Amino acid sequence: MATSSAPQRPRHANSPFAARVEPEVELFVVDDRVLHDSYGLGRVIGVDALGATVDFTDATLRIPTPFRKMTKL
Repeated sequence: MATSSAPQRPRHANSPFAARVEPEVELFVVDDRVLHDSYGLGRVIGVDALGATVDFTDATLRIPTPFRKMTKL
């Protein structure tokens, strides 16, 4: 099931449901060292609006945003 970025309806002040929290997208720049949960250590070699290209010595992969499994070292 695909998620959409449709505008949210206004939240009622007395709603018992928690407000949906948008994930904070970490910003990466070329030459940043990163750690990915599945692929391990890598170095960012390219960045654009939709993701980052990372060199993980064994393979060069494109990681799409949001970077849920990747952190900057």
